[in-house]
This record gives sequence, structure tokens and C-alpha cells, in this order.
Amino acid sequence: MHESEEIKKIVKPKWPHLPLHIFYQNGTIIVTGATLYKHHFFDTSEKLTILQNNLFELTNKFKWSLQAWSLFSNHYHFIVSSESPLNFSKFIQHFHGRTSFLLNKLDRTAGRSIWYQYWDTRVTYQKSHFARLNYVINNPVKHKLVDKATDYPWRSAAWFEKTAPASFVESIKTFKIDRIDIQDDFF
Repeated sequence: MHESEEIKKIVKPKWPHLPLHIFYQNGTIIVTGATLYKHHFFDTSEKLTILQNNLFELTNKFKWSLQAWSLFSNHYHFIVSSESPLNFSKFIQHFHGRTSFLLNKLDRTAGRSIWYQYWDTRVTYQKSHFARLNYVINNPVKHKLVDKATDYPWRSAAWFEKTAPASFVESIKTFKIDRIDIQDDFF
């Protein structure tokens, strides 16, 4: 049986008009998620912290390695990698479901739809990976929320600078991000 036939047996899209989220190989994925109508549901520190804590908890639970993240009031970007990527859709479903439930509980609006869609891309080569790391880490600056990415609390910039070797941090900063095609027209 060919690999494509095996994939067809594993993944059966329910909605052909939505982007297919098919990951069957080990690797790295960049993900962008957007709220319904670009509404700023996560508009307080408390709500953004709920979003971030759930991202940490669920990447750990589903055994995804979180490499970079930027979380905002109406969208997010993150980069993850895994040795067992078949649970990716389930991971995102739990992330969106749990954060929706907790936000609606906090706002006393049971059943309200929070998330619109997410877009994912498998990163296949190192230069692309490093450029995307730079993009996600510096996204709060792109959106003019802060002058320095490390000043924004719901992103990986400060963590990255503390945990990665200084030479690697400096190297990542040199990768150009102006030609990266990522859904990011939310503000």
C-alpha cells in the first residue's frame, strides 16, 4: 500500500471547504488561529493568561514541543514540533474548546463561539524554520504593541533569550521575515 493510500484511510475530511489539517510525518508546524470576526475576545491580561496557560498545558499533554508563541486579543501564532503528529487536530480542538469554555465561563456567555479558524503549515527546511521563529517571536513589535518583543508578556521572546544560546538568538534575529506568507491581518 502506498503512503498516500494509508493517509486517505487515516484522514477523512469532514468539511471539504475548510483547509485540510493533515500531518502524518514528524516535524515542525507553524500555526495561526483567529477569533470569530476578528473580535478581541482575549482583551484582558487575565484572558490572555488563560490562553497562554492552556497552550502550555495542552502542548505538554499532547506531547508537542512548543518552540515559539505570540498570543493576542484576537489571534495567535505558535510553532510546535512532535514525534507523533497524528494527534495535531485533536490538540487544536482541545485548545480551542477549552479556551472557549473558560472564556465563556469568565464572561458568563455560555455557548458563544470564540474561534473562527486556524491555519497550519509544516516547516520543511531550516532557513524557513528560523525565519518563522523570528516572525513569531517579534510579532508583538509587528503589531506595534511594544517596541521590544521581550516587553510583551504573552509571547516567547523573553523565554527564548533566556534559554537559547546568545549566538543562536542573534542568528535568528538575522533571518528576514518580509517574504513569509502567514495569515496576519487581524489588527
